[in-house]
Amino acid sequence: MKKIKEATNRITGIDYKLMEITQNRLDNLTKPQGSLGRLEDLAKLIVGITKKGNPELKNKIIFTLASDHGVAEEGISAYPKEVTAQMVYNFLRGGAGINVLAKHLGARVIVADFGVAEDLKDAKGLVIKKINYGTKNMAKGPAMTRNEAIRSIEAGIEVFEEEFSRNSGIPPKAGKNGIDIIGTGDMGIGNTTASSAIAAVFTKAPVEDLTGRGTGIDDAALKNKIRVIKEALKINNPDSNDPIDVLSKVGGFEIGGLTGIILAAASKRVPVVIDGFISGAAALVAYHLEPNVKDYMIAGHCSVEKGHRAILNHLGLKPLLDLELRLGEGTGAALAMSVIEASVKILTQMATFKSAAVSERIK
Repeated sequence: MKKIKEATNRITGIDYKLMEITQNRLDNLTKPQGSLGRLEDLAKLIVGITKKGNPELKNKIIFTLASDHGVAEEGISAYPKEVTAQMVYNFLRGGAGINVLAKHLGARVIVADFGVAEDLKDAKGLVIKKINYGTKNMAKGPAMTRNEAIRSIEAGIEVFEEEFSRNSGIPPKAGKNGIDIIGTGDMGIGNTTASSAIAAVFTKAPVEDLTGRGTGIDDAALKNKIRVIKEALKINNPDSNDPIDVLSKVGGFEIGGLTGIILAAASKRVPVVIDGFISGAAALVAYHLEPNVKDYMIAGHCSVEKGHRAILNHLGLKPLLDLELRLGEGTGAALAMSVIEASVKILTQMATFKSAAVSERIK
């Protein structure tokens, strides 16, 4: 727990005073006040998170974590578990949706194995943090041990800190200065089942209202999926007052890893763009470990998975986009990051009335 405590202890409030100064600056740009809506709110939030009056979002990273889930043996997915490993190789070859969108954005994708059910071949760009060869079947008992849950979070902290250090230098390396913004992503057959269970514990909403079709299952499989989640919650009885207990009973290794990445990023004052349902489940765990982390999160989009809306409402986050996405991988976060970067450029590059010699509003 040492790494987790160190990270959470470093997470303090964002700089609201600097945000007020930024609001005044936004109000003096060559436009009617408030006319750029949420772009203005985003720019102000980035300033508050980073404590930089003129932030830049050059070094952008999507962390895509992969792990298998033992509950997949219950027939809750339209795809076999082998797809998890196969998709990791696809990420590494640059052939997945997240690769295309990250390239479009100018971001890098960090792919990490947190619990794929087979040994992956060494490959450039692959980070190995394997906790175990997939979780156990949560419908028959705890998905993982408490120690494994802690290790998954701490491994996530390590992945972020290793990358942060690699991109930093004293003096800073040319063109590099730590990490400016991150997005969260996932891959794991069965992980919407785990995410629905986590959401049910923390939001207290009915399982039926939180469970979607994941990989595209039919009505019979959806009914079975709901049954499996209810059974897992009944057997394991996760404690909503103990986020590590929830993660260990019904979570996944990649969800734990993303929890750690979110905490570590916030501890370094780096904005976190939350992707979809699985990233949202990790955000729930992070929030219940340290509530201050919420101020560092930006909800990239609202997933088609209906439980995602409940998660965002619980966290008090308003999604930037609603494009009916349900791919995961970090795709929604990457798309939203483009909007966030645009908001910062509005703040830092747009002229003021005075500098542009434009007459201000009649008082």
